[in-house]
Amino acid sequence: MSSIAKTGKAIVAVIDDDESIREALHGLFQSVGLVTEIYGSVQEFLDAGALERAGCIVLDIRLPGRSGLEFQEALARSGAAQSVVMISGHVDVQMAVRAMKAGAVDVLPKPVREQDLLEAVNRALAQDHQRRAEATRDETLRQRYDTLSEREKQVFALVATGLLNKQIADRVAITEATVKLHRSQVMKKMEADSLPELVRMADQLSKAEAAQSL
Repeated sequence: MSSIAKTGKAIVAVIDDDESIREALHGLFQSVGLVTEIYGSVQEFLDAGALERAGCIVLDIRLPGRSGLEFQEALARSGAAQSVVMISGHVDVQMAVRAMKAGAVDVLPKPVREQDLLEAVNRALAQDHQRRAEATRDETLRQRYDTLSEREKQVFALVATGLLNKQIADRVAITEATVKLHRSQVMKKMEADSLPELVRMADQLSKAEAAQSL
């Protein structure tokens, strides 16, 4: 495995049992400023704890032991969202279809054209950047939501459905003035500047919760 410093840049992880290919791809990615780690097998990659830090995985479909295709499908089943570019010297239609169904950004035949691979990796890194940004946003919202009291959470949910203060007061058997107080606290704790923004936050929290339950 190549040794890299903690730069904060997205990492491209190459998993291929052919050392010459690993080194060639390492040189290619480094030449365009991409931080790269190289591994000879899926197990070596996992043992290094590289899964979460990899912004893109360039993965050989056919590997000794656990194949790249089996690993990619396992990632998809587990809900892991790492972006994967598949490469292989023997790509048939059935394999390509399986890889794309499991979420591969692209499936490229060896010898891989450098430009095709760089374009696929850039798409994968963009996809990963968006995923991480959304995860950060969701975690921030969850942390804010967790600061709400149980009553504030109840009011938040009802406000997000479009109910008026009076309707919420009738629904939960409290005074309208108390609803206004809770609503104000919800807006403050969630750092929402408007009702539409609060509604969007509720929708984002709901979607994030649903995704975690898949």
